[in-house]
Amino acid sequence: MTAARHALLAAFVLGLGFSITLAQTALALLTLSWLGRAFGRRTRDAVRWPLWRPLLAFAAVSVISALLATRPVEALVACKKLLLIATLYVSVDELDSTERAERLLSALALAVAAAAMVGLLQVSLCPGNAADYGSPAWLYHRCARARGFFSSYMTLAGVLNLTLLVSLPRLLLVSRLRPWLATAWCASLLGLAATYTRGAWIGFASGALALWSPIRRERWLLAVGLLLLGVAALAGPQHLRARALTMTDLDDVTVKERTYMWRSGIAMWREHPWLGVGPGGVGRDYRNYALAEALKKRTGHLHNSAVQILVETGVAGLLAWLWLWAAFYTEAVRILRRLPAAAVRERALVAGSIAAITGFLVAGMTEHNFGDSEVVMLAWMIMALPFTVQGARAGGKPETPRRNGSQA
Repeated sequence: MTAARHALLAAFVLGLGFSITLAQTALALLTLSWLGRAFGRRTRDAVRWPLWRPLLAFAAVSVISALLATRPVEALVACKKLLLIATLYVSVDELDSTERAERLLSALALAVAAAAMVGLLQVSLCPGNAADYGSPAWLYHRCARARGFFSSYMTLAGVLNLTLLVSLPRLLLVSRLRPWLATAWCASLLGLAATYTRGAWIGFASGALALWSPIRRERWLLAVGLLLLGVAALAGPQHLRARALTMTDLDDVTVKERTYMWRSGIAMWREHPWLGVGPGGVGRDYRNYALAEALKKRTGHLHNSAVQILVETGVAGLLAWLWLWAAFYTEAVRILRRLPAAAVRERALVAGSIAAITGFLVAGMTEHNFGDSEVVMLAWMIMALPFTVQGARAGGKPETPRRNGSQA
């Protein structure tokens, strides 16, 4: 059974870069295996449930909101994304040592780098901005912005953003890192640039800055790296430079459209302040609230995770959602502070998790990435890393405390 679970975990990681069907199928089988062991007599006491209180609160509010929605059946079906929370607990269970967590991140880096290279190929061979240029569809459909094998460039940007940030402390802190991992990281960074997704760029910069305190001695590398990236964006190709310069332009078409969506969302929320319109309610009801000046009269999401949660689950849902992130940061920072300076590899894992989730939340201010299955599955997995380190140390797992002896 252990070999089968290892194979499923590998399939899950591969699916995160290439196939949502593969990732979700592997996750479902891993979850069934985990549940079977979690409720077994011998393992029940060893099961860990980090963050269960805010997660239970958020799930409960979502279900209650769905039951009270105007279309309860549709709203309950929309609650199925709550099942992806299982990724957190499966990952905590499977990643039972620092070494195993590092191997998983290395495999993830390679899978996502391959997806980034596909995206770079799409952009480099794309004839123009039209939606479709024929066969093969994976190369020429919506190819003006890198999307890899995902349906949207925003999904690829979200996956790349998380992977880059969770790996960044390993590049900065861990010595004797294998060159091919550094190469994969750089390829992923180029892929992120080729998505032309400004929210993900801002998320990446914010997540990188979240490392300012944990890395300390390597701060100069971080500062120089971010400065060089900014210069490269402004000195790069015309479209890249234009996207960078319009990040804060309130007259930009896409920026204005997002503000219209947020205003419409707030109007929806005001009519259902406490429990919202129910999960999936934006897709059902947005057309009734769309502003006259808005280009899109129908949409399934509001390009802001917090606003989306507020509209669909009300104040109660938003408070539970914010509680989740507050609890994660509280626990992750506490674990990081208790790690000795010599535990470089463990510190890199925890700091990477904090940086990645920071980037995820900041990017979620302009994109509902919490509702993107591919992205949020990866976020749940990365959230498990601090608890992996905590469990490994509590269980007496052997460490490699010396910086010069660390391996990728």
